[in-house]
Amino acid sequence: MTTEHARLVAALRELRAGAGLSLAALAEQTLYSKSSWERYLNGKSLPPRQAVRELCRLANEPDGRLLALWEIAESHWSGRATAPATTSPTDELAGTNPQESPSPAGTRWRRLGGSRLLVVLASAYTAIVGGVAALLFLLLPDSEAQEAQPIPAPVPFSFAPQCHGAACEGRDPMRLICGIDPETLTSYRTATGAHIELRHSGKCGASWARVWGAEIGDRVDVTADGPTHGVRIRNKDDAVTFVYTEMTEVRPGSTVRACFRPAPADGERECVEARVGEATTTARPPSPR
Repeated sequence: MTTEHARLVAALRELRAGAGLSLAALAEQTLYSKSSWERYLNGKSLPPRQAVRELCRLANEPDGRLLALWEIAESHWSGRATAPATTSPTDELAGTNPQESPSPAGTRWRRLGGSRLLVVLASAYTAIVGGVAALLFLLLPDSEAQEAQPIPAPVPFSFAPQCHGAACEGRDPMRLICGIDPETLTSYRTATGAHIELRHSGKCGASWARVWGAEIGDRVDVTADGPTHGVRIRNKDDAVTFVYTEMTEVRPGSTVRACFRPAPADGERECVEARVGEATTTARPPSPR
């Protein structure tokens, strides 16, 4: 399982838990079976895009952020995110008869060595077979599609947290599996419309902040009587999905503080804090001056 897939799974599990939806309820109200939802929510397979939309619909949650996470996870799952650009086989095979066409294309054909030609033909064959397999997968019912889908080689992965306390300081909560079923200490909506949540994992002994709905250039910092860790909204992809700060070590009773800094230089900083172990709170933006 890739880090991007784990991040999507954590968000889906969180959304389902918040909506109080059981696997049976998901199966009854969507086109996907209970066993399919079990695989999707445990990271055994990547859910279809429509399944993500259906879960958002049932949870009464806008689907933009989750679909952005799905797009990122799917690109890594399919290998598109790391696949090198290749020349189209039709470009390589242009002018295949050097006697009929003395053009540069014919010259390129004559210069193709045996090994290079085999690579081109193999690439074209792979693309054709892959396209047919993808079409069959889309046309088959859910149960048959699961059987027809090639089973990837098993990748060692654990949903157990990978750090605790000081070992989590300054590290990614999603990558170290601290972001699965965390506690929300407080939620806050800034004057600009961005949403900030202070998150806490008792299993990891750490807290962090997450933000969504922010603008490019906005920044969020988090601290808990230790180092300050921050994250900046770098591009439009960050602006439409959840963005997380690194973790900071906490203990029961620790006070965690997050500060939002809008991109404009004259923007006012807004801070919110919560204590680990207290009831969840929701804060509102300050009144306009």
